[in-house]
Amino acid sequence: MIFLDHAATTPVRREALEAMWPFLTGAFGNPSSRHGLGDEASRALAAARADVAAVVGCRPGDVVFTSGGTEADNLAVRGVLAARGGTAVCTAIEHKAVLEPVRASGGRVVSVDRRGMVDLDDLARQLDDTVTLVSVGLVNNEVGTVQSLHDIAAVVRERAPAAVLHTDAAQALTWLDLREAAAPADLVTLASHKCGGPVGVGALVVRAGVRLAPQQIGGGQERERRSGTQDVASAVAFAAAAASAAEQRAELAVRAGPWRDALVDAAMAITGTAESVVPAGATRDHLVAGIANVCLRAVDSEALLFLLEHDHRVLASAASSCASGAQEPSHVLAAIGIDRAHAAGSLRLSLGWSTDQADVDAAVEALPIAVARLQAHARDGAPA
Repeated sequence: MIFLDHAATTPVRREALEAMWPFLTGAFGNPSSRHGLGDEASRALAAARADVAAVVGCRPGDVVFTSGGTEADNLAVRGVLAARGGTAVCTAIEHKAVLEPVRASGGRVVSVDRRGMVDLDDLARQLDDTVTLVSVGLVNNEVGTVQSLHDIAAVVRERAPAAVLHTDAAQALTWLDLREAAAPADLVTLASHKCGGPVGVGALVVRAGVRLAPQQIGGGQERERRSGTQDVASAVAFAAAAASAAEQRAELAVRAGPWRDALVDAAMAITGTAESVVPAGATRDHLVAGIANVCLRAVDSEALLFLLEHDHRVLASAASSCASGAQEPSHVLAAIGIDRAHAAGSLRLSLGWSTDQADVDAAVEALPIAVARLQAHARDGAPA
């Protein structure tokens, strides 16, 4: 199979598997137990915490291990509101793990431009002294837009100086140096399976001074910010994957940028069919290297995904994988101004650590063939 769905999840890196294995077998102790196995697990958990902190550029004690990015996002939004009250603000293109808690709390939503960049003027209008949390994703999971948290933080500090800034950086760790790109954020969400670790573990970085009420209580683990016996094996694997991703980031980005462009260009070359999520005349400098998203006119994305997989062995997604099968338009594409008809033909091809040139070449070759077959079916009613 040709796997071009890394924004949904990534294959587990060998380094992560090797780091994890001892803690699934012999060193299986509970890190809260005061005996040899427990002490070994506790030391391993502390080392994993330090490794994740090094990737983000924070103190080890700031790292709160969670069950994944969704829990970390919920803990950030709900935890701050529970501790401080007030109003939460996020952008219209946030992952629903942020957007839905913000809306459920009666919060405010900030618009974005046609590129998916935050409208800083609208952000300023939405901020006041009642705002206690602002959440802006560092890299959008559907279209790949990279936000400048430094510019966003400047607006927040001016208009709502008491607010904390949260960023969902789950899609960013593989592609950006979080020590710089996420530095302005008080809270940072990470997800293991987006960088080559196992599913089911993530982290919320809670920098010093941030008041956060736990949303999962019981045993007082994670410095009483998230109760529950820690999954040491997964935390160790996550840390190994994050460290590998950080080490390989620059080299991967150099390779992936041209690959992304080749995929977008292949779709755009299908005459009368594609609309790029990048506005006409704009560069792709605001996009992360690993996500290519196009919208195909008069093409049903689910049918296209079926043909790509079953005829060409290419695995991809329609917009966000979290919405796959839901048959609802992408809120991200709607927010950046893609009409519903085009959004129905959204195709996201996303790259990662295991991608190679042959994968990209195969997708470039397969895409026009699959689209032509669907178009022929639409014209004459023949089976696709």
